[in-house]
Amino acid sequence: MTEATRRERLRADTERDIRATARALLVGQGRDAVTLRAIARELGITAPALYRYYDSREALLRAVCEDICADLDAELTPALRGVSAHDPLGRVFAVCRAFRRWALAHPQEFELVFASPEEESVGLGRRPAQDRFGGVFIHVIGHVLVAPEAFVPTTDEVPAELHDDLVAYRERLRESLAEAGIQVPNGLLELDGVYFILKWWVRLYGHIALEVFGRFPFPLRDAEPLFERMLTELAVESGFPTGTPATPEAPESR
Repeated sequence: MTEATRRERLRADTERDIRATARALLVGQGRDAVTLRAIARELGITAPALYRYYDSREALLRAVCEDICADLDAELTPALRGVSAHDPLGRVFAVCRAFRRWALAHPQEFELVFASPEEESVGLGRRPAQDRFGGVFIHVIGHVLVAPEAFVPTTDEVPAELHDDLVAYRERLRESLAEAGIQVPNGLLELDGVYFILKWWVRLYGHIALEVFGRFPFPLRDAEPLFERMLTELAVESGFPTGTPATPEAPESR
C-alpha cells in the first residue's frame, strides 16, 4: 500500500466515523444536537480539525442524509423481491408499506431527510427527485407503466389549475425514469397518469408524516388499519383493478 493510498483510507475511515457520530447524535438527541463541536468532543479531536473533512455543518448533514437514504434504499428494495413483476399494485403497496415501517422506526432520520423546511432542504442540496426513496418509488411506478399488465389511469378530471405544473413535472419524471433505465412510451405518461403519481405521493407522505410526528387530530391506538384503507382507496380512486389487496406483513413490535 502506497503512502497516498494509506492516507486516503485513513481519511475515508475518519469521514465515516464523523458521519456515524453525527447520526448517533441525531438519533439520540435530535437534529439540534448535531454540531461540529459535539462531534469533535465525542471523537476526541478539536472542532477546527473537522473542517478538514467537512467545511460546514450543512455539508456534514448532507453527507448524513446520503447515508440515511442509502440505508433506506437497502430496506425498501427487498420489499419488491417477493412481489411478482406482473402484480404492479402489489409492488406499489409493498414499497409504501416498507417506507412507513422505516419511517416509524427512524423518526429522526425521517425528519432530517423528508421534513426539513424548504430553505434548509435547499441548503442540504436535495430535491425530491434525487433522494433514494424517490428513486425506488419512481422505479416502481416505472414498472407499473411498462408492466405486461400495464395500467395507466385515464380520466378527464385533471385540475386545470395544475396543468402547467403537471407538464413541467412530467418532463422531470421522464428524466428520472430514463436515469433509472426505464423508457416509457409517450402515450403511457399523459397528464392524468402524472396526476395519479402526485396523488399517491401526497397521500402517502401526508399519512406517514402525521403518524411519525403524532399529529393525528385524536389519539389512534393503531394507525395501520387507516393506512391500509388509504392505500386501498387510492387504488380504487386511481382505477386499479384491485381484487384482493396484498396482505401486509405483520407489524413489528415497537
